[in-house]
Amino acid sequence: MLDVAGLHAHYGRAHILDGVGFTVAAGEVAVLLGRNGSGKSTTMKAIMGLVPPSAGSVRFEGRDIAGQPPFRIARAGIGYVPEERRIFTDLTVLENLDVGRQPARAGLRSWDAARLFDLFPSLGAMRDRPGGRMSGGEQQMLTIARTLMGNPRLLLLDEPSEGLAPVIIERMVHAIAALKAEGLSILLSEQNLHFARLVSDRAVIIEKGRIRWAGTLPDLIAADDVREQYLSV
Repeated sequence: MLDVAGLHAHYGRAHILDGVGFTVAAGEVAVLLGRNGSGKSTTMKAIMGLVPPSAGSVRFEGRDIAGQPPFRIARAGIGYVPEERRIFTDLTVLENLDVGRQPARAGLRSWDAARLFDLFPSLGAMRDRPGGRMSGGEQQMLTIARTLMGNPRLLLLDEPSEGLAPVIIERMVHAIAALKAEGLSILLSEQNLHFARLVSDRAVIIEKGRIRWAGTLPDLIAADDVREQYLSV
């Protein structure tokens, strides 16, 4: 589904990503793990075209999309949920969902408001509420729902559990499991190893813009030395 190879990215003269490479298989949930400032969010933005890669390739379903504008990458079938959420605070839940609507994709069951309210029941109860009158957790669910309205084949989730109450995190776990059951491929970035363990098949650890370790979640849980070196605070 996604094959990132030799990816480099800069902010001005600062070299942020240094040869990043990993894959995400169809129907897989993979997680980028690392401390603050390790390059997780920049990797997401480089895949999505928000930070133009200075070198390397990003192949989505066999086609190199590196350097394309974000709107073309979105139309190709990648959905991006930013860390900052960025909902439209003056629009209602239903209006926010309409903003994200894209045409149906061949071989993929389309998302609509009814299906999304099944996935996130609390959104259905506030469908006419402006986004600015929602809690942080509710806004996070709305951002994911709005992105799903684009009918993506691959979903990028940047720090989905950050700042959320435990009850909302539990809902996120169930939602990601449901999306995986639909056959959606998911790449998320996280610092919360417990959350990642509950939802992910495979982990990729990034530190100072380089991939340091990759493997299954059970392998990572068993590797005390790896967690201590790259994930401990």
